[in-house]
Amino acid sequence: MSNPSERPIYILMISLHGLIRSHDLELGRDADTGGQITYAVELARALGKHSLVEKVDLLTRKIDDDKLSDDYNLPEEPLGHQARIIRLPCGPRRYLRKELLWPHLDQMVDQCLHFLRQQGGRLPDLLHTHYADAGYVGKQLSLLLGIPQVHTGHSLGHPKRERLLASGRKATAIERQFNFEHRIAAEEAVLEHASLIITSTQQEIDEQYSMYHHFDHQRFRVIPPGTDTTRFSPPGRRKMSSVLQQNIDRFFSDPDKPLILSICRPEMRKNLKGLVAAFGKNPDLQQQANLLIVAGMREDIRTLEESQQQVMQELLLDIDRYDLWGKVAIPKHISQDDIPELYRLAARRRGVFVNAALTEPFGLTLIEAAASGLPFVAPDDGGPRDIVRNCRSGLLANTLESDVIAQVLQTVLSDRKRWRNWAKNGLNGINRHYNWPAHVNAYMKQVRQVLRRDRKRWRRQLVIKLDTGESYMPMVASALISDIDNTLIGDKRALRQLVGWLKEHKGKLAFGIATGRTIDSAVEILKQWQVPAPEVWITSVGSEIHYGIRRIPDSGWANHIRHKWRRDALEQLMQSLPGLTLQSAENQREFKLSYIVDPDQMPPLEDINRYLREQQLYAQLIYSHNEFLDLLPIRASKGHAIRYLAYKWGFPLRNFLVAGDSGNDHEMLVGDTLGVVVGNHSPELEPLRGMEQIYFAQAHYAAGILEGIAHYRFDQIKSAAPQE
Repeated sequence: MSNPSERPIYILMISLHGLIRSHDLELGRDADTGGQITYAVELARALGKHSLVEKVDLLTRKIDDDKLSDDYNLPEEPLGHQARIIRLPCGPRRYLRKELLWPHLDQMVDQCLHFLRQQGGRLPDLLHTHYADAGYVGKQLSLLLGIPQVHTGHSLGHPKRERLLASGRKATAIERQFNFEHRIAAEEAVLEHASLIITSTQQEIDEQYSMYHHFDHQRFRVIPPGTDTTRFSPPGRRKMSSVLQQNIDRFFSDPDKPLILSICRPEMRKNLKGLVAAFGKNPDLQQQANLLIVAGMREDIRTLEESQQQVMQELLLDIDRYDLWGKVAIPKHISQDDIPELYRLAARRRGVFVNAALTEPFGLTLIEAAASGLPFVAPDDGGPRDIVRNCRSGLLANTLESDVIAQVLQTVLSDRKRWRNWAKNGLNGINRHYNWPAHVNAYMKQVRQVLRRDRKRWRRQLVIKLDTGESYMPMVASALISDIDNTLIGDKRALRQLVGWLKEHKGKLAFGIATGRTIDSAVEILKQWQVPAPEVWITSVGSEIHYGIRRIPDSGWANHIRHKWRRDALEQLMQSLPGLTLQSAENQREFKLSYIVDPDQMPPLEDINRYLREQQLYAQLIYSHNEFLDLLPIRASKGHAIRYLAYKWGFPLRNFLVAGDSGNDHEMLVGDTLGVVVGNHSPELEPLRGMEQIYFAQAHYAAGILEGIAHYRFDQIKSAAPQE
């Protein structure tokens, strides 16, 4: 195997939410289509031009929505030299805001595996994920495929939640809107796992990421973002569109005054309410300048999503409250092609750009303003601190205080000589610090270090030498995988019917078991119930895979899950916790520690997890039947084992019918597999009811599996082609 750091590499970037296409980005259309979208698209395009990059795929969600352009429904779209956008199905076809994507992310993991299999076995050398949702997907892929993960957060849950609370929002309301608990948990998991975290500023590291339990300063690198200076340039080089200028000036009674420009999404965090209050409460500022707010595109405020409606309605009410008609413009139709001209118009009128957000980890608009020769005012938080230091073309303000925003705006507008110096400084700073070639060169230097450092740790063998007479896995296009206890066994008559069905379809599909039992225990119980030996054995809660009658071990799986597994240290540490009794020796395995639980005494799983991490130990905790606790390697589980099999043997997860009854079956039931929950299931699985591709059978035990087979018409699945 050649060294990835010495040959051109394949980078798979993942950015899931918002609207992504190669042209005419609809920035500001909604709360999820902003600076992250620009960064991901332009970074992918710039990386594709680098000599040490073989290709870049920017993977996002496929959207089929009558309200949106058909562009977002294209499976593939060219993005530039050696770069393209790949769109995969994830959840409902319609557009979803990012807070609603969480239940569907396991399906995206599965769709990614399908996609990679279609590439002819060429795995990416690197995964680069953007934001917490893509971070979650990327971590699963990284674990399954043994590929290093690089992550950029763009915005973080902890600081955002704190700033919203500081602004007076109620905790219950912001949790309901933003789902912070889920998001922060995903961010913690990514921070624990990723090989490299890229930020745009040092402040993100010191003051934002440091709020997280799994913060590790050594894995962070600051690489300032780039900007496309072919689009953003100072006035004088290009002619202003008279139509656009007329569209703006019609709002103003005195259009020649300096222009205060703000460009952002209509989102509570962007603090447009505070900006209008700053302008409305200060007559001197109104005398000095006009205010132009570009808050996305809209046809009718009433058709916007609820949170955006609230922002826009309050904005209009405040304009009326302060009687700002003739002094404020809020145009409805501003395209992305118009944005550079608006910066130049504000610069031509000796104005100022203002970002009044409550928190700003990135600050792309500030870079665009500086590249246009326009000084700026920005929050004293996150990215703006570094941008001010590098460009020396603006001032920071406490954006929680509207009167402070007004004072700082007046300071920028009041001194023409200083204004000219700031405009010149901004252009020089952008050329020095924020161009894409510089960003990509720094990026590739860090990536090569990751690949050199992690090459041995991530290498694994996907293909095992296997006598095909031992297993039908190489020859079939589908598989039935069932838990044993309380799922496969429990009803002898129904089991005989299921065994007959399996014999009838032998050679057409593979039969497998996925159980918490050890391999020896599984063999014994299947003999007792007269069940034929399966083609694949997933045992010890997914920590072991064997094949066929001779039970040939999958050594590649064992090597894959060995990562960060310190069994002896874990066993010693767990002795200090109450309510846990080590199970008998025959239930313990190389990659599994098993306990009997007293639920009244055992600490919450979150506390146990935190305790392990504090001791630099890593394990998955699988709790089932309110009676058993299994500790597994972080890469091991029934669900991961099935996804590994899908990749290895080359047929999609929708060709796997999986049946279970308890909590340790949860992960293999969600995602793209065809899930069957038997009628005698434990209450732990009840939250899955109603989820796509999970069928709750009425019948119990094997009869429930047969009911699921009939429901999905599973005997008719023939093709191994990935699902569209």
